[in-house]
Amino acid sequence: MPYAQPTLPPRVLILTASVGEGHDAPARALSAQLRRECPGVEVVVADVLAVMGRSVRTASESAMRLVVFRGAWLWDVSYAVFARFGPTRRLSQWALERAGSPGLLRLVEARRPDVVVSLYPQSTEVLGRLRARGRLQVPLCAGVTDISALWYWATPGADLHLVTHPESAAEVRRIAGPRTEVRCVHGFTEPAFLEERSAADARASLGLPSSGKVVVVSGGGWGVGRVAEAIDLALDLPDVALVVCLCGRNEKLRDHLRARYAPHPRARVEGFTDLMPDWLAAADALVHSTGGLTILEAQMRNCPAISYGFGRGHVRQHNEAFRRFGLARVAGSDAELTAALREAFDGPRPSLFDFAALPSAASAVLELAGKSAPAAHPSGSLAIHG
Repeated sequence: MPYAQPTLPPRVLILTASVGEGHDAPARALSAQLRRECPGVEVVVADVLAVMGRSVRTASESAMRLVVFRGAWLWDVSYAVFARFGPTRRLSQWALERAGSPGLLRLVEARRPDVVVSLYPQSTEVLGRLRARGRLQVPLCAGVTDISALWYWATPGADLHLVTHPESAAEVRRIAGPRTEVRCVHGFTEPAFLEERSAADARASLGLPSSGKVVVVSGGGWGVGRVAEAIDLALDLPDVALVVCLCGRNEKLRDHLRARYAPHPRARVEGFTDLMPDWLAAADALVHSTGGLTILEAQMRNCPAISYGFGRGHVRQHNEAFRRFGLARVAGSDAELTAALREAFDGPRPSLFDFAALPSAASAVLELAGKSAPAAHPSGSLAIHG
């Protein structure tokens, strides 16, 4: 339902970070949804790594790339130190607040929004602390697009947490407190995911075989994990007509795989794509390395998803949650991936959750901005209690 236009359009500041696509893509989707629901809304999308200081940028971007591509075992160590172990996590949160507060407060002061939406854990943590102490006067909405490992994503200082998975609510409350308001919403993915799309139509639009199994292999926005191994294992299955590898923004990986699989007519290598709704509608299985929103998008397309090839750091906890809630298969070895692919081909498709029935993230953000009349929003919003 369209948002009732106020006399003065609301101002929304969306905070993201250009670290892969896991934050930028939800920011783009929410920005577009806000403009559809509230024509005239003023939306600013800002990269927090540009304002939180050199130390935060180095740790979040440069150091992250180093541990992901050069020493993945270091990601396990750093995640244990900075997230899982309470005393060092609290020390890290204090240091993050000291480093990031000045720049974030300057950004908020310059933009003067009616509400801040943080889609990056580090900015959420800092702003939550500032909000709890009264230093941030603007309502804070924490967008939570991971299913688990939610330290920094959730904070007691946020006025509202918006989650993409209802299964995440319990962990949000453990971190942010039992009275925290949590709502499960849609709006952090492309709107095309909410529209019906047949496999036949999607395959035709992408130039894929009309028969046989199609497997999509993805290494996320950075193109990480055992991507080539996943392609080889899928190609070993005789009923697979085509394996499509999505390399994200990793041009080096894309060029390497294109050269390696040039002689293979059953392999196709793609770079960054904005056609994920069609790729996942066309696929019989998704093999993905880093969890996150791509697994959710596969759910939205009723596509069996398999997590394989990068069970490090927070992804390890994602995998535990996928198993616990039955949201995706997890393959810890090559043999397990082969078995999971066969199971995906032969077993029933996942039950399709009606994501379109959820309230929109935009309606919750606009309500928090204090600009909407209650009658202007859907009455069936999914607020998660207890």
